[in-house]
Amino acid sequence: MSDQLTLPAEARDRAGKGASRHLRREGRVPAVVYGEKKDALSIHVEEKLLTKMLHTGHFMNSVVMIDVGGQATRTLPKAVDFHPVTSRPIHVDFLRISEHTKVHVNVPVRFDNEEASPGLKRGGVLNVVQHEIELVCDAAHIPSELHIPLDGLEIGDSIHISQVKLPQGVVPANTDEDFTVATIVAPSAMKAEEEETAPEGEVPTVGEEATEAEGEAEGGEEA
Repeated sequence: MSDQLTLPAEARDRAGKGASRHLRREGRVPAVVYGEKKDALSIHVEEKLLTKMLHTGHFMNSVVMIDVGGQATRTLPKAVDFHPVTSRPIHVDFLRISEHTKVHVNVPVRFDNEEASPGLKRGGVLNVVQHEIELVCDAAHIPSELHIPLDGLEIGDSIHISQVKLPQGVVPANTDEDFTVATIVAPSAMKAEEEETAPEGEVPTVGEEATEAEGEAEGGEEA
């Protein structure tokens, strides 16, 4: 289950771009708490602590208790905006939730027991189609990640969502199709697939450019 986090915050007296810039210069990040048919609450939080939480890798599917003056509000992070150049967080949206609210979260997928897959042992490649799966679950029981065993999988086998063992009370948000989570493919098949999906006239990679340049140089020396 995903951890519950506590994030101290202070109420914002002023809104607007100027006030937000001032807060960021002070090492604070503007944020807003909304939902549950209550007025939105404008707050700001410490950038260093927020960044530390973001680096846990499961911030977006964790319950975050926003503590303003000793009064805690249960929330779920919904969006984090980052500066396009520095990648520092510049704004966060938090959704108010009750303890047992049904929430939509994107949960990362982890694959176990690669050594028990005959297909991978024979040189096959794990082609991950869904790195995260959107789930609907109780806010008090959000899984931190989904573990999918690869035991017995051969080249050509696929893992569909119906084959993934989900925790009790957890269901996929997309129930309209039995979508593919991952496949075991032959290396040549994966290469062919990449070539088919590459756009026409694609600029070669640095390695390809270097190889072409070397070929031209060799041709010039021979001349």
